[in-house]
Amino acid sequence: MKRFVFAAAALLTAACAPDSVKSGETELCLDDSFVPKISTTLSPLPLSCDGQPICGITVDGQEPEFTLSRMEYKRVNDNFGPGAAWTFYGESPYGDGTISQALTLSSYKRFPGTILAKASFTNHSGAPLPAEGWTLCRFNIPSGGDEPDFWSFQGQSTEERADWIRPLKDGFSQDNYMGMNGPDYGGGTPVSCIWRRDAGLAIGHLEPCPQLVSLPVKVDGGVAYVSIEKHFENPVQLQDGESLETFTSFFHVFKGDCFLPLRRFSELLERIGIVMPESEPDAFLPAWCAWGYERRFTIDEIVGTLPKVKELGFRWATLDDGYQIAEGDWDLNTERFPRGDADMKYMVDEIHKYGLKADLWWAPFAADPGTRFLQEHPDALILDKDGQPQNISWWDSWYLSPLDSSVRKETERLVRKFLGEYGFEGLKLDGQYMNSVPPDYNPAHHPDDPEKVVRELPGIFKLIYDTARGIHPHAVLQYCPCGDCFSVYNLPYTNKTVSSDPLSSWQIRLKGYVLRALAPKTAYYGDHIELSDGGNDYPTQLGIGAVIGTKFTWPKENPRLEKGSPSYLLTPEREALLKNALDIFFEKDLAHAEYVPGLYDIGYDRPETHLLRKEGNLYYAFYTHGTPATEVELRGLENGRQYQLTDYYNHIDLGTITAGESNILPVQVDGALLLEAKPVL
Repeated sequence: MKRFVFAAAALLTAACAPDSVKSGETELCLDDSFVPKISTTLSPLPLSCDGQPICGITVDGQEPEFTLSRMEYKRVNDNFGPGAAWTFYGESPYGDGTISQALTLSSYKRFPGTILAKASFTNHSGAPLPAEGWTLCRFNIPSGGDEPDFWSFQGQSTEERADWIRPLKDGFSQDNYMGMNGPDYGGGTPVSCIWRRDAGLAIGHLEPCPQLVSLPVKVDGGVAYVSIEKHFENPVQLQDGESLETFTSFFHVFKGDCFLPLRRFSELLERIGIVMPESEPDAFLPAWCAWGYERRFTIDEIVGTLPKVKELGFRWATLDDGYQIAEGDWDLNTERFPRGDADMKYMVDEIHKYGLKADLWWAPFAADPGTRFLQEHPDALILDKDGQPQNISWWDSWYLSPLDSSVRKETERLVRKFLGEYGFEGLKLDGQYMNSVPPDYNPAHHPDDPEKVVRELPGIFKLIYDTARGIHPHAVLQYCPCGDCFSVYNLPYTNKTVSSDPLSSWQIRLKGYVLRALAPKTAYYGDHIELSDGGNDYPTQLGIGAVIGTKFTWPKENPRLEKGSPSYLLTPEREALLKNALDIFFEKDLAHAEYVPGLYDIGYDRPETHLLRKEGNLYYAFYTHGTPATEVELRGLENGRQYQLTDYYNHIDLGTITAGESNILPVQVDGALLLEAKPVL
C-alpha cells in the first residue's frame, strides 16, 4: 500500500522532497484511501488511529470511496506567509463516470505544527450529482489510558450553557453546530480541541465569516472521533464538470491544554482579517451595575447608591434593563422616567458628578410584538420558511434582521442618542440571541440566500462599534451573549468581554482562560461577583486577572425583591470582602497581566492552576475541586533564583524559596490560594 507522508512542523527548504517531507514535531501519513495517521515527537503514542478518510462528500446518503492517484507539490506565499502546499488527487466511480477529489494540505513556516486543509470534489459522471454535504479534518484519536480519557474545548452554544472546557469519557457525543441550537442560542467558536496528558489535536475552520457547520465530537471505546461537517438543507446539484469546495480549515498538534491552540487559531484568524481588539484603559476598571434593583428600579435608588459606589473605588456605573418601554421601543418608560429624556440626563449627570463613567444596557436588533418600530417597519423581521417571525424566547421578542436598512438606521440613531444626547460612555450589549441568527426567508430581504444574514451578522456590531467610537473615541463596548460560547466573529467589535452569566466559579475561570487565549489584549470582566460560588468568590476573579463587578444594593435591600430571591444588600461583612478585593485589584493590576500558558494543564493538573506574569513577578492561582491539596508546584521560576512568596489575598508572608528543578511548596489549599512570587534582588 502506497503511503504519502506530510510533515506539519518541518521548516521548508529547497532540499525538501515533495512526496516525503521530513517531519519536524508532527507527521501526517495518508494511505491510498485517504485515511490519515498522525504521529508526533511530542509523544511516543500515535495521535490518530485507523478510521475513515480525512475528507469526503455525501451523495445519495452515502460517501463515495476515493483512491489516491497522484500528488503535486508547490511553494506558496499568501496571507499566512511563505510555505508549501501538497495536493493529493483521487477518483471514485460514479454513474457512467467518476467523481474526482483534490485535497490540498498547506504548511507555513510561521505556524509550525499547523496544517491548513481544503478539499474540492468535481463531477465527471455525465449527469447531475446531488451533493448533500462534505466532511473535512476527520480524525480518530486513541486514548492514552488517562483518567479521564480526554479533556476538551468545544465551542458550541446551547440553552444548557454547558462548560466550554470539559472532560470526555466513553459515550460522550456533541454536535457543536455553529448555527442556531434553540430559539435564542447559537453561534460560537468553530474549534474543537481534544487532548490527552501527552498531546492533543485541534481542528477548526478558517472562513472569514460565520458558517453553518458542525464540529462533532464523539467518544466510543476509548477513541475520540472529530471532524468538520457541512450538511446542505437541500442537495447542491453539481452539473457535469462542476465542483464543490469545502471551507478552508486547519488541524494543529499541541502539547498541554487548549490555551495555545486557541491562541494559534486567533493568530490564523488575524491573517484573514479577523483581528481581536486591544482594550481601552477604561475597560479594565471595576464596575457597579444597578441590576440589583432589577427592572423596576427607581432613579432615587440608583443615585442613592452612588456615594458607596464611589467610596469603594468603582469607576463605572451601569444602568441595566428596565429603562425602556419595550425591546425595540427604546423610548423611556415614563413610570421610571416621568420627565423622559430630562430624567435620564439627570441620572447620567449624577453618575458623572461622582467621578464615575456611565454605561447603558441594550439589546440590539430585537423587538417585542406590537412595538412602534415594528408597526412602522413590518418588513424588518427575520422570517422562517413559513413566513413567521423568529422568536427570542427569553424576552418574548422577535429577531430583527441586522441587514435590514431600517434596522441599521435605527441602530445608528440609538447609539447616537445613548452616547451623544444622554452622555453614556459605554454600552452593555446583552442577550444570548446576539451570538448568531437564524436564516432569513423574508422575501423583502435576500430570499435567494437565507444564510446571508448569518454570515454578515458581525456587520451590525461593527456599525455599533464604529458609531460609538466616532462619538466617544474611548467608548467601551461590552459584549455579553449570556451563556453562549462567544462568536469569534463578533469579538473584533467589542473591547470588553465578560463571563456572561456564569453558572459557577469554574465557568468564570474557564471562560476567562478561553477569552484571554483568543483575545489576549481585550479586558475580561468577571461579571457580578454575586454569580460566583457563594456570591463572594473574589479569589476566582482576582486570580485570573478579571475585572471585578457587582450589583449590590445600598443602603437598603431592593424593596421589590421576591420571596426566596437572594439578597444583594451590601452588608458590613460583604463590604469588608469587597474592599479587600478592590484594594488588591488596584494594587496588583492583574487585569493587565500576561497569561503564562503551557506550564499547567487546566484539565489534568490538580489543583487547577492559572499563572499570570507582570513586571517580573509571577502570580499563581490554585483552585481545588472538592478535595483539598497539601502542596503546590511552582512552575516557571528561574532556576537558582530566590523568590519572596506571599499569599496576597490573605496578606500572609509565606517566606522565600530558591528555585530548583522541582519547586514544591507544602501548603494547605482548600478552595483557593493566590500566591505572588517576587524575585529577590
